[in-house]
This record gives sequence, structure tokens and C-alpha cells, in this order.
Amino acid sequence: MKRRTLLSSSAGAVALAVTAPVPAVARPGGNAARPLSTFNVISDIQGDLGDLAAALTDIGATAPGSTGLAVAGDITPRGYDAEYAAVRRVVDRGPSPREVAWAIGNHEFYVPKYADPQTLALETWPNGTTEDSLFRSFFRFAGRSSVYAETTFGGIPVLTIGTERYMHYHDLKLWDEVWLSEAQLRWLEERLRYWARRRRPVMVIAHHPLPDTVSGTRNKLYRTDYLQADALLGVLGRHRDVFLFTGHTHWDLNLSDWYVRRVVPGTANLDGFPVINTGAVQTGFADNGQGGETTVPGRFNQGLQVEVFRDRVVVKARDFAARTWLKQVTVPLFTPA
Repeated sequence: MKRRTLLSSSAGAVALAVTAPVPAVARPGGNAARPLSTFNVISDIQGDLGDLAAALTDIGATAPGSTGLAVAGDITPRGYDAEYAAVRRVVDRGPSPREVAWAIGNHEFYVPKYADPQTLALETWPNGTTEDSLFRSFFRFAGRSSVYAETTFGGIPVLTIGTERYMHYHDLKLWDEVWLSEAQLRWLEERLRYWARRRRPVMVIAHHPLPDTVSGTRNKLYRTDYLQADALLGVLGRHRDVFLFTGHTHWDLNLSDWYVRRVVPGTANLDGFPVINTGAVQTGFADNGQGGETTVPGRFNQGLQVEVFRDRVVVKARDFAARTWLKQVTVPLFTPA
């Protein structure tokens, strides 16, 4: 059973969505000042190690000075330790990122659907697999002891967030919905305030998209991913220079709403905050016009390059397979560094 058939409609209430106008597209050759930091974002590897290697090679060529790589979840197809090890071998083979920020995705929790790596066995779920063991596998791979964490790419703060429960262990009506603890939400709020006082834009990396943001999030498949969507929107919505990068949908970066500003009523921030779709390494999707989605034909391998300047952030969408730039956008910073 694929993840697109496992989503439930029982998530909690969501804050009202308003999308602000998108800033003008960047003009190459404008300000020649060097960026403070250049880094890359990919997501949804899901066992496609060939395309992961191709993405890393392309990143090494187009951004040889990259300060880091953020991976927005679905690192593995199912969450087996051997699958994590296979990803590690590809990354170590290089070109190796200077720093990697790993976010957890729903595919990291799919081991309990299998009796063994070759045998899908939903009728006997969880097949002897404990929820704790799934988190331990991710923690060993990521080299930390928490789902949420902070690092920096060239002095630019990067925060990874994600679910702290795999919900089917707690409610059999649910599967991949994201559950955020009060502790994680308080931590996120404190870190955003900390960096706002230091006049730094913050990059937040999450696997699941928030509703009514980037491509696919008005589709019924992705409207109820978060059980605390309103709480998370309330935290993010107060900050104009917080950038949220999300994956999960695999929706094509060629779509016009790959980037939006999300306004959250009640936060006193009428400018909203930037939200960017990360594309996917493995398989692309787009709207089928009937409330579902259709596969993007041909080889699909997309991601982002992000350049942070003192007064703006430039986000570039990249086709790693074709080795071409798809588009880019310049986002002015409201509080320049």
C-alpha cells in the first residue's frame, strides 16, 4: 500500500490560509555581492540511490562551495537499517556535503508494514517492530537523539522538525499524520525568536507540507498531514524571514506555486512567511485535475540551491537529471543582516 492511500482525513483544525503575492523573479547579474551562504535542499530519496548520486554530483559541479545539504525526509523507502546504510555509502562516496541536516519522513516508519524486506504484510502489522526502534534507527543514522535539531550552514541557522509519533501505533484510524509535541513547538518558537534578535533569516526543514501553501497542498491528499497544523502555523506565521522547505508531495518544481508566502491570520504579520517546495529525487507528480495526482513522465530528479545574502535570499530550482535550472526567485529580507 502506497503512502497516498494511507492518508486520513481526521487531522485537527487548520488556521485560515491566505497566500500573499510572490516577489519578483530574480534577475541574474544584478547585485554582484557574494552570498553569506550557499546550500542545497533535496527530499524524497526513497531508495533511488542512482538519482541521489546524480544529484550530489550535480550539486558538486554547480555549488562547489556549498555550506550544507538539507534533506527534507523520506531518506529511505521503508526505514530499514540497511537502507540507511546504503544512503550513507552514497553520501560518503561524494561529492560529500560539508554539513547535512536530516529531517524525518513518513517512509522512515514503513518497516512494520513488512514481515521481511521482501514481504508486504499489512494484515499482521506491526510485524514485531516497535515504534521506538524506528526512531532509534533514524537517530543512529542522523547522529542525534531528537527529531528536531538545529545546525548552521555557513552561519545561517537551519532547523529540522518532524513527527514524534508514528500515529498508527496510537490510533488505528491514522497512518502518516504528523504529531508535534508541545516541547517541539516551544523549542521552535524559542529558536525563531533567538535568531530574529540576531537579524538572521532561519531555514526550517520539514518533510510534510502545511495546507494551502505550495503545490499539491490544496489537493485532498495533503490537506490533513498535520495534527497540530494550526499551532505550527501560529509559530511560523509571526516571522517574515523564516523560510519553510517541505517535501512529501513530489510535485513538480515547474509548477507556478512551487513558492508562496503564507499569511496566518492573527499573527500580526500581514506579509506572511516564505514556503518552498523541494521537489523530489525519486518520481515526480502533478495534479490530475480530479482531486488526485499523475506521474510526471520521463526521468525526474529535482531539488533546490539556496543563496543567502545580507538583504535577500535567492532560491533556484534545479533539474539534476537534465542538469538545467528550472526557475528562480529572489525573496527580499525584511530585516537585513
